[in-house]
Amino acid sequence: MILVTGATGTVGREVVRLLSAGPGPLPGVRVMTRDPARVPGDCRTAETVAADYRDPASLAPALAGVRTAFLVTTGVGGDDDAVFLRAARAAGVRRVVKLSAAAVLDPGADDAITRWQRAAEELLRGSGMEWTLLRPRSFMSNTLSWAASVRSERVVRTLYGSSANACVDPRDVAEVAVRALTEDRHAGRAYTLTGPSAISAVEQTAQLGRTLGVPLRLEELTRDQARAAWARRCPAAVVEALLTSADRQRAGAKTRVDDTVRTVTGRAAGSFEAWARDHREAFGVFPARDLDAGPGVPVGPRTDSGPPAGGRG
Repeated sequence: MILVTGATGTVGREVVRLLSAGPGPLPGVRVMTRDPARVPGDCRTAETVAADYRDPASLAPALAGVRTAFLVTTGVGGDDDAVFLRAARAAGVRRVVKLSAAAVLDPGADDAITRWQRAAEELLRGSGMEWTLLRPRSFMSNTLSWAASVRSERVVRTLYGSSANACVDPRDVAEVAVRALTEDRHAGRAYTLTGPSAISAVEQTAQLGRTLGVPLRLEELTRDQARAAWARRCPAAVVEALLTSADRQRAGAKTRVDDTVRTVTGRAAGSFEAWARDHREAFGVFPARDLDAGPGVPVGPRTDSGPPAGGRG
């Protein structure tokens, strides 16, 4: 039995889709989520259970009979990992595949989010269970937070638009996760997962414009504008962690490319251009008359609009 947590999230839903691929019934996969109604309808699962890290008693039935588990936690500074690992060990789980982040390897990263991720990794390594750690850079899908302004204004707003990140397609992270869940050779391994090249928001905006067939403009935010926007939806410690992470990216800390996706899956990591092409409808369908307009990425004045959500790694 394989248990997938975070099944409605960016990577978790892709893990479920991959495990669900193919004809016929799907035995041996269980999806754990706080809200089963949010599990994607195209994910054929043998079983979906409602459970919550904040309700330890709910974890026992979710973990009953589970051999391997995919663990995703998002409560920065909380004890979700500790609660889950205690329950998993008690249930006899053999291996846990943990979604972490590449920032844990950066000696210059000492923000609240990275300290929490490092502590969670240490808990898993000391749990007595087999473990595999997945450490992706930022997800290409973080750019979906630009969709509303692209549809309505043809504008991308972000902090430090020229800084580069070796961002990764979440579908690649999910494929590596599935390999780790279903193959024994990944026990005790930690995988840094990146895309095929480091790319900036300026370059992403240009590629997205070409994919959509419309000119897009990038408006770069100030740190104060980004801080104010994040503060409307994140605790202060998380806001400062995101800003510190952006500063490290600006300094070039996130440009290294690793070929781990190819090593594990046998194929190259997907490019941002390919990801954008596959998700173009999320950014809007533009009139045919716009298709002849040459896309461009002039950098406009700074505005007070918020930065895209996410963006760590």
